[in-house]
Amino acid sequence: MNARLSLVSRSVGPVTTSRKSMLVSELRSPAQKHARGEALWAWALAGPALILLIVLFLLPVVGVFVMALTDWEFGASSLSFVGLANFREVIFDEVFRASLINTVVYVLIVVPGTVLAGLVIALLIESSDSCRAFYRAIHFLPFMATLTAMAISWEALLHPTVGLVNQTFAALGIPTANWLRDETTALPVLAVIGIWQNLGYAMVLFLAGLKSIPLDLYDAAEVDGADLWIDRLRTVTIPMLGPVLMFIVIVVALKAFETFDTIQILTQGGPGHATEMLLYTLYRESFEYLRMGYGAAVAVVFLVMVVTLTLIQARIMDKRVHYQ
Repeated sequence: MNARLSLVSRSVGPVTTSRKSMLVSELRSPAQKHARGEALWAWALAGPALILLIVLFLLPVVGVFVMALTDWEFGASSLSFVGLANFREVIFDEVFRASLINTVVYVLIVVPGTVLAGLVIALLIESSDSCRAFYRAIHFLPFMATLTAMAISWEALLHPTVGLVNQTFAALGIPTANWLRDETTALPVLAVIGIWQNLGYAMVLFLAGLKSIPLDLYDAAEVDGADLWIDRLRTVTIPMLGPVLMFIVIVVALKAFETFDTIQILTQGGPGHATEMLLYTLYRESFEYLRMGYGAAVAVVFLVMVVTLTLIQARIMDKRVHYQ
């Protein structure tokens, strides 16, 4: 800029302060116009996505927060603001507390089980010399299957009299049970189904992560004395899979929190609220009992809890993750 002003001053003679300001503005104007043009293009390209984000996400969230402060029932012609009354009812509601505990227990079973099983199967497939594509397809099939059909299949397998599970257990002399109607077994069985459903997703991501690990690291670890496979797994594989592991844990945890279909089809929250979880409580209060205001309060609590736990989980795991 100063060089260009010097050339101008040598060509037109002495430059006064006002003339210098005019020259500076003239020199800057093309760059400013270019920057404004880029900004306008950026907003034009991002505008549709931003509008969709506001209309489909932000506005409904705000609407749920506002509805949680009312006593509106579905179909009612009027409503009134009740403040935090719905949230106080949520806190002291025994059904909500039961669904909260069930949700936490379910997540604590499904997330570690999915991660561990997915990693083990990925390692087995990666170590196999043949039929890798077949094994990947077989284990990924549950994730691609229709959830309703999957739940009906599990209901047939777990039938107390003609189900394959009880018939196999009876043939082996193992005690049988009414798996989905017993308060002690219903929730663990749903957790096993959740692990089975998400197993293929975790396996595929782990396989992709294993492919990205340089083989030189295993050679270096072996030179350093890591001769056993468990030592190489602990010193190389797990640390290098850190980013993939964090992503899988967060995604599977979110899917576990959102479990609804298997509950609706297999147990309807029973027996005795033993399998009722937060999303099913939200559905029941809003669309069966038509208490939309109370259901919105449950939704707000559910949203705050999921977002908070996800952020805490990501922050804790991010400190332990090794990025290449």
